[in-house]
Amino acid sequence: MSAPEFAVRPQLAEDVARLVRRRVLDGTYAAGTYVRLDQLAVELGVSVTPVREALFELKAEGLLEQQPRRGFVVRPVTVRDITDVSDVQAHIGGELAARAAAAISDDQLSELTRIQGELESAYAADDGERAVRLNHEFHRGINVAADSPKLAQLMSQITRYAPESVFPTITGWPEQSNRHHRRVLDALRRRDQHGARAAMSEHLAAGAAPLIEHLTHRGVID
Repeated sequence: MSAPEFAVRPQLAEDVARLVRRRVLDGTYAAGTYVRLDQLAVELGVSVTPVREALFELKAEGLLEQQPRRGFVVRPVTVRDITDVSDVQAHIGGELAARAAAAISDDQLSELTRIQGELESAYAADDGERAVRLNHEFHRGINVAADSPKLAQLMSQITRYAPESVFPTITGWPEQSNRHHRRVLDALRRRDQHGARAAMSEHLAAGAAPLIEHLTHRGVID
């Protein structure tokens, strides 16, 4: 995501939050850096209102801290932060996959298979942004098939804390992720609830270690 995109959609605080979140997690904004509301608004060509909303959202997520009369400062990202998010994702995601295995339709399976095929093509083409979008669609499709809207909503909230945009850049992750997705799909086709839960839990838990290594290498985690 780059600054010019905001000129087209200045009303979306979510876009600003996504950009700042990415900068924190790629090391552009190091721990202790002040994120200046006015400066960011000027940089992105938007009013201060969506920027303020975005920074308060990131404060609620724990990425930023608000200091009286000084503004918003980037909080350190810790190993525990990453492992906690991964553990909760693995538990809830596994349950959603198990429920999806019991309820998924043939049409939903066909759509997931199509999305996975496009996702593998995006990874092969080194199209990270498209891969992130398709990966999100794959997981969302399973969560919808689970027919458990409250649980899916919780999963969606937790996923905001996971730096999805980082994963396509981690060496070896696209290939590992594709293998995991294929195992999940296989379990769903067999309507194997236990297998779907295990495959999805393994997939979501497996991302923690390479993500921690990547963020440590980038200086995001000390």
